Amino acid sequence: MNVPVKLQEPLKQNLLGMTLQDLEAFFTSTGEKAFRASQVMKWMHQLLAAEFDEMTNISKTLRETLRQKACIDVPEIVFDQTSTDGTRKWVMQLEGGNKIETVYIPESTRGTLCISSQVGCALDCSFCSTARQGFSRNLTAAEIVAQVWMASRLLAKNTQDNHRITNVVLMGMGEPLLNYENVLKAITIFMEDNAYGLSKRRVTLSTSGVLPKLDLLGQQSDVALAVSLHAVTDEIRDSLVPVNKKYPLNELMASCRQYIKNQSAKSHITFEYVMLNGVNDSREDAIKLIKLIKGIPAKINLIPFNPFPDSGYECSPMTVIKEFKEILMKAGLIATIRKTRGEDIDAACGQLVGKVEDKSRREKKFETLRYGMAK
Repeated sequence: MNVPVKLQEPLKQNLLGMTLQDLEAFFTSTGEKAFRASQVMKWMHQLLAAEFDEMTNISKTLRETLRQKACIDVPEIVFDQTSTDGTRKWVMQLEGGNKIETVYIPESTRGTLCISSQVGCALDCSFCSTARQGFSRNLTAAEIVAQVWMASRLLAKNTQDNHRITNVVLMGMGEPLLNYENVLKAITIFMEDNAYGLSKRRVTLSTSGVLPKLDLLGQQSDVALAVSLHAVTDEIRDSLVPVNKKYPLNELMASCRQYIKNQSAKSHITFEYVMLNGVNDSREDAIKLIKLIKGIPAKINLIPFNPFPDSGYECSPMTVIKEFKEILMKAGLIATIRKTRGEDIDAACGQLVGKVEDKSRREKKFETLRYGMAK
């Protein structure tokens, strides 16, 4: 007896992660005019349409074609909590059960959305709670963009003027440069006039220093750059940020100098520096930091350490952090102390953990496990 074979339906393309160029190629492949791309992009990202039937200036025939071949697919929000300081955290469940976290930080003149680029993180930074969760996979471009899309829809329900997204920072779960292609697509969409229209100064990528990709980013994008520095000697940084063993400070600084050469005259690099009591917070460390970044247009963001169980670290006393800042400022540098936000809901820097099916198998050697790339 012959059993009929059930044919698998073709996978629909998630338009949410497509750049304008991708969408133009998609529509021309279906026999449509390329200008449909900008129409659909505006409906998705500016009008936040969730269904093709909402796109009223598109013919019914085309809407039916889109339903058959494409989708606007987003993760499910399984947790939504607001801190006493107004910070809001969402936990989003992805296909397969993994969860990522996204945080919105409202201020009087802007609203910053901190988004994730990977499920977990493979860099294993010793002071970061996110790194303790291990690593599962990269997010797709659509999953990265979906965080901004979903936050925009939810915040649109709030009538307060400051509840809107003016800045996007890739500082959530993961190392963005280890998911380079998908991150670059998402950044392109964030800055696209037909999508979110954010300027290059309002989209920031934070990296621990994956240098081949950092060099490539400088050639292909002018996104604002933040570098997770955290130490001024290779010995200390090797223990805090293990990627330093592969790309030490002298190479990182050379890449930073090259990156800034490719940018506009007013561009700068933000160096993030978590303050750890007795580890990296001495006067000597501050003086070495001044010498290390000499000649780079820079802003130093001093980050009070956010404790988590069994971290092994303590936050530097505020008097020490302020003294560190004063030393930098007397040398003519711009230095700020980051205000901790969302700590009561574990939404502060280094606290995003989500739920990660760790596939990194960390017993393997450092170079082959976490990077898989030639130096």
